[in-house]
Amino acid sequence: MLDIKFIRENKDIVAASAKKKRIDIDLDKLLSLDDKRRELQAKIDERRAEQNVASNAIASAKADGERQAIISKMQDVKETLRLEEESMQEILKEWRVLMVQVPNVPDVSVPDGGSDADNKEVRAWGEIPKFDFEPKSHTELLLLHDMADYERGAKVAGFRGYFLKNDGARLVWALHHLVEERFVQLGFTPMVVPSMVRREAFVGTGYLPQSEEDLYRTQDGDYLAGTAEVATMGYYMDEILEKKDLPLKFVSFSPCFRREAGSHGKDTKGIFRIHEFLKYEQVVLCEANHEESVKWHEELTKNAEELLQVLGLPYHVVINCGGDLGLGQVKKYDIEAWMPSERTYRETHSSSYFHDFQTRRLNIRYRDDGGVVRYVHSLNNTALATPRILCQIVENNQQADGSITIPQALRGYMGKDAIVR
Repeated sequence: MLDIKFIRENKDIVAASAKKKRIDIDLDKLLSLDDKRRELQAKIDERRAEQNVASNAIASAKADGERQAIISKMQDVKETLRLEEESMQEILKEWRVLMVQVPNVPDVSVPDGGSDADNKEVRAWGEIPKFDFEPKSHTELLLLHDMADYERGAKVAGFRGYFLKNDGARLVWALHHLVEERFVQLGFTPMVVPSMVRREAFVGTGYLPQSEEDLYRTQDGDYLAGTAEVATMGYYMDEILEKKDLPLKFVSFSPCFRREAGSHGKDTKGIFRIHEFLKYEQVVLCEANHEESVKWHEELTKNAEELLQVLGLPYHVVINCGGDLGLGQVKKYDIEAWMPSERTYRETHSSSYFHDFQTRRLNIRYRDDGGVVRYVHSLNNTALATPRILCQIVENNQQADGSITIPQALRGYMGKDAIVR
């Protein structure tokens, strides 16, 4: 959430940001409501000051008649204050609805564009494999080696349901071990976080109200998270940290759930786009400094790239255009690994920074060297999402005889160097 003072003083910049992100927001209505809010708040403060003066006067009054006269006068003030506070609640309700729809200002390096088709490649790594045979899809390969069962998955869990088994399950566990060890060595605090999270954390991270159609909701009004970022960001909600403790670096694990609303007809086979998956998320809280945020954004992206390099997966990094940014993101990279069966790159990681957009909503602050309390900056990036990355691993490492070479980094966990029929 942006500061209303910033919105007032930079209306044109905020309007241009909304246009770049393809977000429709009525800033004139918001500022008009804010005028009413401020005017009414001044009246409420004045009434409360009157009450305080009257309370002192009643306490010091010497005669009953004088005391009763003051009390009688204050009855009118009390009723006026009650009506003004009711009006304030109505204004605040509408004001808050609009405030949480105002998008963050994207970085100047973010390209213009309306969808992911307009994202721009920043760099690429690795050699795209050349096969002297027609490569199979991950869907075929996993069935060929009895690593997955889609039919029984659909029978048990419905559309996009799946079972992983045998080396399919073992590959996922091997990947988890690899990621846990790497990120602990990088100084990240490991956490297992809740998947079922209260609404406040979703609003705070910007997933509500905009993305409600993609969330599963419980009968009690809680939501199932599609990323460990939500619970991790809620960890320090309404707390004040000390600058000496920053940056705080977490690698958080949780089961994740997404309805995949709006993706009808996309990736309907296999395990690339599914409703339930397992994910490790990098989350960083740092001091309120743009250069610090940029530094950590590049660092988190580098961590994800190095993981793909260790796995030997060709990939490229794209900078997301304005129309492919979320409400709160200042800048975002997608990292996409090569998918031989589709002859294109597909997303495995997403890296973003937000400045104080999330922490202002969540009220996460720190005390700087001068004792001033400020909102921290937040960042996140995928560390690993499974089973999606199995798609690229098995496709890029398939052989002519149908076997799958296991990446060197996973062989110690798997106890073998290939998956054969």
